[in-house]
Amino acid sequence: MYKIGYPFWRFAARLGIQLRLRVDVTFDAEAKVFVATSGDLRGLVCGADTMDELVKQVNFAITDLLELELQSSPNQAPITDLRLPMPA
Repeated sequence: MYKIGYPFWRFAARLGIQLRLRVDVTFDAEAKVFVATSGDLRGLVCGADTMDELVKQVNFAITDLLELELQSSPNQAPITDLRLPMPA
């Protein structure tokens, strides 16, 4: 696996090496939605009422954003590392 955002990650993806990215999930109590963002993949911001919906949206968005970044479809779906904050 090769982390999205590391040097030459696009080249690794074109070679068929599986990619990995970190997605941070927070809960917006005011809006009552889960929000996912990633510092690894530019433009990844999703929001949904439930975690199941959020995971679906994140996977769809990752595919679209990778196609834009790579100018083609990735050979393999990346492994997504979802991070939830620890309650205080």
